[in-house]
Amino acid sequence: MSIEDKLTELGITLPEAPAAVAAYQPWIRTGNLIFTSGQLPWRDGEIAYAGKLGAEISDEDGYQAARQCALNAIAQLKAAAGGDLDKIQKIVRIEGYVHCADGFRGHPQVLNGASDLVAEIFGEKGKHTRLALGINEMPLNAAVQLAMTAEVAD
Repeated sequence: MSIEDKLTELGITLPEAPAAVAAYQPWIRTGNLIFTSGQLPWRDGEIAYAGKLGAEISDEDGYQAARQCALNAIAQLKAAAGGDLDKIQKIVRIEGYVHCADGFRGHPQVLNGASDLVAEIFGEKGKHTRLALGINEMPLNAAVQLAMTAEVAD
């Protein structure tokens, strides 16, 4: 089954790849690797989840924020792969940053929102390494930010 068919089966519509909001590239390809820049939980041109986990944002909303970031990262991968997600051979790494209040320790569970989505969409090709960090401040007050690295075939 193609990735596009899998997205349809899951009822997922990928957003347009978000444009950069500062002086950086949304993605870079070098050799057979694609690196996305940090993706925020943009939805329809707005940050869908703003605030800190352990304060204004619930764990469930954090999970959904990570999922939205992953959708945006997958949209970047699609753009980098010339519009063909079937060229993605492997999701290599997800680096996730959780905007959190003092004492919050649920970073791994929040970032499971991204990891679970990647597994649903890419199956075996979606098994990846991951970094999960909590940070005190985040651009645009976003709840989560993440970047992906993927292997791509020509």
